[in-house]
Amino acid sequence: MKGSGPLRVGVIGVGYLGRLHAQKLSSFPDIRFAGVCDANSAHGEAVAREFGTTHFGRRSRLLAESDAVCIAVPTTEHYRVAMDAMKAGVHLLLEKPITANLRQARALVREAAERKLVFQIGHVERFNPAMRHAASLIREPRFIECHRMGPFGIRGTDVDVVLDLMIHDIDLILSFVRSPVTRIQAVGVPVLSPNVDIANARIDFANGCTANITASRVSSKKQRKIRVFQEDGYISIDFLERRIQVVRRAFPHGPDNPPEIAGEMHEAGEGGDSLRDEIRSFIDCVIGGKAPVVSGVEGLAALELAFRVIRKMKRH
Repeated sequence: MKGSGPLRVGVIGVGYLGRLHAQKLSSFPDIRFAGVCDANSAHGEAVAREFGTTHFGRRSRLLAESDAVCIAVPTTEHYRVAMDAMKAGVHLLLEKPITANLRQARALVREAAERKLVFQIGHVERFNPAMRHAASLIREPRFIECHRMGPFGIRGTDVDVVLDLMIHDIDLILSFVRSPVTRIQAVGVPVLSPNVDIANARIDFANGCTANITASRVSSKKQRKIRVFQEDGYISIDFLERRIQVVRRAFPHGPDNPPEIAGEMHEAGEGGDSLRDEIRSFIDCVIGGKAPVVSGVEGLAALELAFRVIRKMKRH
């Protein structure tokens, strides 16, 4: 780290999501909230006042005063801002998707490795209490079904729904299916924006697992669900309700008799804060010199598969 004393952490980009990063950072007593930087100076100053820190008009000045930063700028700016942070020797938590294209993502992964920086990607669903609980139950999935839907909003529509929403589920799937992709089928259409707003992808893996993923930002209500089917039953994860349903095959009358189904419901608990946990994990990795839960390499892998889906979708 650049200096002694508490870790100095800043935020670059304090729009809707970046403001939430600032809010979480202001709650950690063991760091120094170094400040914020935003292209809209008036908004940046207002957020700085709200959370008792400093607004920097120039990104370079905030980087000079920071050991680590959270970056929540538009996706098209990810590469430029992240590379500036890396060249300044600053550890970074970069919101998903890692970049707008693969060449930029690979360059960031190389730069972070060469400089030995903690480089974490903001796939926040990894920190959802329901997902963290379910992860210990998932064993060699055979079929995965994902639905990630919500009403239309302007935020995120600068990219296809695959990079906006589906990439969350792509990252989760890759975290528990450790096998090469053998086949992709995909369809998608624009509805309310110039980019694809609703998409479906079917992804086959070499180990026999198949994932069916639907993402929509033109649905009447919000839904975030994954169902994982494996040899002994299935696990249903509701990210919004933070609820897990586990259905297992059992042989209460012996293996030579027909199986029965035993179901159980798990509540992931009230009061969990996925974003706060994600930022806390990032800070702990920087302080302890540990690898992040979602590294730049994993962010790149999710982006590579997302672009394969997009290419198939466009061909269709």
